[in-house]
Amino acid sequence: MSPLQAGDKAPEFALQNQHDETIRLSDFAGKPVLVYFYPKAMTPGCTVQAQQLRDHQAELAAKGVVVMGISPDPVKRLTKFAERDQLNFHLLADEDHAVADAFGVWGHKKFMGKEYDGIHRLSFLIGADGTITHFINKFKTKDHHQVVLDLLD
Repeated sequence: MSPLQAGDKAPEFALQNQHDETIRLSDFAGKPVLVYFYPKAMTPGCTVQAQQLRDHQAELAAKGVVVMGISPDPVKRLTKFAERDQLNFHLLADEDHAVADAFGVWGHKKFMGKEYDGIHRLSFLIGADGTITHFINKFKTKDHHQVVLDLLD
């Protein structure tokens, strides 16, 4: 696994969101975008992270930031997650993990003695020009939003 870094051009993608609409990174050209990868919708850590982004969406929007969460979940699961937690940003289905691969966040993991391949919880702030300005790899799920806001100041 070799994640993209600050200064790299963010790869273009087109994925379905929780409303089954096609969302492209290029749809938001000229705006900063937070692309955050998370392992699985409706799990404890992913829920805390999403709820914090939801609760601080106004602060992020005030800074012009568009938020997109990407996981390997199918659209139906993302729809349930968004409805259950009243999430107010795009959740994108990357079922074949092609976008995760392109960003370099799909790789080997260990959890509770089990080894498998999956998405690593990593985030990217992408500038208005499509270049990654920050690779975010050190945060707790409950503080992720604050790390992002601090980087924008």
